[in-house]
Amino acid sequence: MNMEHNILSSSINRKLKTMNRILFFTHSTKLSVCLCLQSFLFLLTGCNNSSNDALLRKQIVELTNQKTQLSELIDESRAENKQLKKQVQNLANLPEQAKGKNLLPLIELENVKIHRYTGIYDENEDGKIDTLIVCIQPIDKEGDVVKAVGAVDIQLWNLNKPEDQAMLDKWHVDPNELKNRWVAFLVINYRLKFDITKIVDPDTWKQEPLTVKMTFTDYLSGQVFEDQKVIKEETP
Repeated sequence: MNMEHNILSSSINRKLKTMNRILFFTHSTKLSVCLCLQSFLFLLTGCNNSSNDALLRKQIVELTNQKTQLSELIDESRAENKQLKKQVQNLANLPEQAKGKNLLPLIELENVKIHRYTGIYDENEDGKIDTLIVCIQPIDKEGDVVKAVGAVDIQLWNLNKPEDQAMLDKWHVDPNELKNRWVAFLVINYRLKFDITKIVDPDTWKQEPLTVKMTFTDYLSGQVFEDQKVIKEETP
């Protein structure tokens, strides 16, 4: 693994350690709040003074709110912890040829979207649809479309079919192939073409809309981005 990936993996691992410390602290704090609540409830049951009673009830409400907020923080921390672990695993599973590439300067992806021009086309102009074209736009933190390094998995579904027949086909595009599909004319995107003549009936497909599902694995951060689009009619 090259220096850039070592640096990135170390950075993610540091984040994981920080998240684990936050989880431990949050659990401890939540336990303390629960103990305080029990103590106040015990005092409240044996208290006859109305002023003290009102004060204790107010403190119980405040502690209950804190307990709720801590529970939400724990859930958020666990979700982020899970995402960081997934990034580390994705980086570890990268092909050796990808690990050896110089991927700096860093490009921080915010999202990867399927562009609206994605659709079914009649590429050979014989009057029948024959090609699925998927247009993908990686978007960075500044909102710009960027030529990110990664792999793409595409699936074509007919969700009206039985579950075991719903996925019509799937394709994998590796980074070497993906870089040759970059288009910077009119619409900036990766433009992927797939032959669908054997899997989609050109005469009846409009009656059962198709769904394109896309997964983009960023080879810099290890993050996985997903998107999908329903295709209802032939794209002009």
